[in-house]
Amino acid sequence: MKRSDIVKATGATVLGLVVVFPIYYAFSASFFTIGEFSTYPPTLFPSTISLVNYIRALTESMLARFMLNSLVVSLVGSLLRMIVAILAAFAVAFLNFRGKQVLFFLVLGTMMLPGDALIIENYLTISRLGLVDSYLGIMSVYLLAPVQMFMLRQSFKTIPLTYRESAAIDGCSDFKFLTSIVLPMSRPIVLTLSLHSFVTIWNTYLWPLLVTNNPGMRTVQVGITMLGYADSLDYGPIFAAISLLLLPSIIIFLLMRKKIVEGIASGAIVG
Repeated sequence: MKRSDIVKATGATVLGLVVVFPIYYAFSASFFTIGEFSTYPPTLFPSTISLVNYIRALTESMLARFMLNSLVVSLVGSLLRMIVAILAAFAVAFLNFRGKQVLFFLVLGTMMLPGDALIIENYLTISRLGLVDSYLGIMSVYLLAPVQMFMLRQSFKTIPLTYRESAAIDGCSDFKFLTSIVLPMSRPIVLTLSLHSFVTIWNTYLWPLLVTNNPGMRTVQVGITMLGYADSLDYGPIFAAISLLLLPSIIIFLLMRKKIVEGIASGAIVG
């Protein structure tokens, strides 16, 4: 093995451990007893496997409600985001209208702005509309999808224009062309961006914190922090809640990793 290969393998191993170890410790600590958190030297393995901490996390707090809120917001929010991104990308890729390029670059310009820079203005708008403590208020900011639109546009541009011309000759409308030809041919990138949107929304913390005052409307990211503010801090249920929080992202990655790589590759092709 070449020295460069050894360096690459070592670097990849170190980075892998940096990423995997916190996840492993969260799952391992979710089975710890109260005494095992105070042992010295610290232990990395639970003495017994018990679901007590998980049961307590689900029954002694509003964790189940928080997870339901996150599930609703993530599913509906990612669906609405992808609908907006697909329609916008199709318009930019296939339709001809005045100011198309200017509009496209203006949308791309929003990618330069950090999300937190607009968070106060977004909150004031949601507050004036009376959408605080509502699913619509939480999901509203997820409708802007410049990254998804750009990557879909790149993928759509790889489809030959002759396909659209042939479809038009056969009397196929633009919407029919989108749903019957464009989307099936772009399935990998659409699936990848949908999963990315779901995971991103699921893991969002700051925006749901700002627009929810009612504990019953808070998402799981915000709700878990509430467990740490209790008078008696018990790490077992907290780590159990964190483990449940991590499960969707891990399961999605393990089941769809090949499709995710295919989608990223197809979205990177410039037509």
